[in-house]
Amino acid sequence: MRFLETSPKVKPATDGLKIAVCLKQVPKGEHLQIDPVRKTLKREGVESEINPADRNAVELALQLKDEHGGEIIALSMGPPTFVRSLETAIGMGVDRAVLLSDRALAGSDTSPTSYALAETITRFGRSGLIICGEETSDSSTGHVGPGIAGHLDIPQITYVIDAKVKDGKIIAQRAVEFGFEFWEASLPALLTVKFGCNRPREPTLTRKIKAKRGNVIQIWSARDAALDTSRLGLEGSPTVVSEIETVDLPSRRGEVFTGDTKETVSKLLNRLKESGFIRG
Repeated sequence: MRFLETSPKVKPATDGLKIAVCLKQVPKGEHLQIDPVRKTLKREGVESEINPADRNAVELALQLKDEHGGEIIALSMGPPTFVRSLETAIGMGVDRAVLLSDRALAGSDTSPTSYALAETITRFGRSGLIICGEETSDSSTGHVGPGIAGHLDIPQITYVIDAKVKDGKIIAQRAVEFGFEFWEASLPALLTVKFGCNRPREPTLTRKIKAKRGNVIQIWSARDAALDTSRLGLEGSPTVVSEIETVDLPSRRGEVFTGDTKETVSKLLNRLKESGFIRG
């Protein structure tokens, strides 16, 4: 695609807050498929979308930029088809994007993924804030955001529902089991954003055109990001899937009861009792 660049050159940061927001393209829930040989998710040729919590992360980044100015760089890791989600992010208001795409990354679990993303972010220059979704809908581990913070040795705040920047610090409202609490950390820092905490804005036509023609999405290889390939892919993944079991759901069966109201309710109750759904 002509609008993509493969050079790892990064433009100088603008004034204001510099934010790296990580997002992932995931299969839509009804289209999840497992490769029976590699025992990994199939991603090629599967209908996909931006991971829902990552859309909330993008929205929070945009709100902070609206208030403080600066620049947002979206980062994703995956096959070339992930460009579609980066185009959506540009359409929402992100300034530019990088897709880390290399066959050496195939089969990576959360450990090499967080390593690769962290190392790539360091190539952007000093980012004041890194924002990720709380977890992805295709694995739900919640490991990658904290893993990036660990690799970069920066503070992190998880399950964030809102955040403000003041005096070189991030002040975040964090969801807990029976309410919320406020945490504060010095910048640079990393946030993981809770799914559904805000309403992500829709891409605009002008920005969609920019995504297609603006030369704002770059594709980097593992070499471009100076990654140690021995730490990537299946070889660098400590998690091993030993067995996959497919559960076949029973087909739905319907039954119609006829008669007056009292008669049909009686038939329904009797059938529920016979099936063991209710007792008495």
